[in-house]
Amino acid sequence: MKNIFLGLLFISYAASAQDTTRLSLVFFGDIMQHDSQIGGAYDTLAKTYDYSSCFQYIKPYLDSADLAIGNLEVTLAGPPYKGYPLFSAPDELLTTLKDTGVDVLVTANNHCVDRGRIGLERTVMMLDSFKISHTGTFIDTVNRLNDYPLTVLRNGFALSILNYTYGTNGMPVEKPNMVNRIDTAAIKKDLTKAREAHSDAIIVFMHWGSEYQSLPSKFQKELTDFCFQYGAKMVIGSHPHVLQPMEWRKESDQLVAYSLGNFVSGQRKRYTDGGALLKVELQKIIQKDSSSSTQINNSGYLLEWVYRTSGRDKKYFILPSPEFEAVLSEKEETDEATLNLTPSDKQSFKLFLDDSRALFKKHNLNIEESIRD
Repeated sequence: MKNIFLGLLFISYAASAQDTTRLSLVFFGDIMQHDSQIGGAYDTLAKTYDYSSCFQYIKPYLDSADLAIGNLEVTLAGPPYKGYPLFSAPDELLTTLKDTGVDVLVTANNHCVDRGRIGLERTVMMLDSFKISHTGTFIDTVNRLNDYPLTVLRNGFALSILNYTYGTNGMPVEKPNMVNRIDTAAIKKDLTKAREAHSDAIIVFMHWGSEYQSLPSKFQKELTDFCFQYGAKMVIGSHPHVLQPMEWRKESDQLVAYSLGNFVSGQRKRYTDGGALLKVELQKIIQKDSSSSTQINNSGYLLEWVYRTSGRDKKYFILPSPEFEAVLSEKEETDEATLNLTPSDKQSFKLFLDDSRALFKKHNLNIEESIRD
């Protein structure tokens, strides 16, 4: 009886000696706004822009996560609104992204100075006004010094988020503005600062690689290892505009997604007309002495394809595969009638899913598809 009592006492003490909390993250790829997207979002009667229909089907996946984070690859420089090559998107895009559940946007990419100093600064100010956390581009040195690395607090977790780009399409960054460039000396210094802040997890966003290449370059792999060496837990990539593999290196508790493709864009070529959501669950164990450890507890991906209607006023819809793959078999009721997918649309949708799954099946490490969210 005494041994049973002591055993129960030990179990009770062990349970009270630590506390476990979890944080769900969802990462998504490039937010683009080509001319056809801007035109399709314009409401001629209200004479304003409305993106709500574009994001309506993907909203539950972002809104249900504790944190949704992606790459904003346009400026918010005001009118005239324009797509490639010098992007400036309507402010209404932010209204919908906020409503969709987007929490953090990274802005260091090759299009961040498309509209010069005015575009960079207005983008920062608009993100601030919508209370969307952001990092990667800064109004001046003081702004970067005070706000970088970006610290995000949520559910008892403190995350450090870093962001860098390979370049700005040859366009100069006007003083006093700053854009984080890929520089290993600077990255090492920033990672050290994040570690000294006792972050529960450090996440590095890299705008890198070769466009339209489905496999990461040697440079991407080496830079990933460099970030892991100096404390990063996750490295998330953008810029190729196509999917690249993901790896969850369980032995070192680190994860990399080399490219999540296009979250939404006007690109329609094979491989570019969709992307993936990467879902990661972090687990934090807090001991009775207040020490803690954070690990990646689970990870998976789901595919999303961008549907564009035909006709003069093209409308765009992000279609998550768990709900809309049924239109390919026509065995289930879906919104197909509303969306009017043609046989050609269905063929493109299926080709994107087949291509993506073949790539990930061959090259992913420990990250599989989440058929249902």
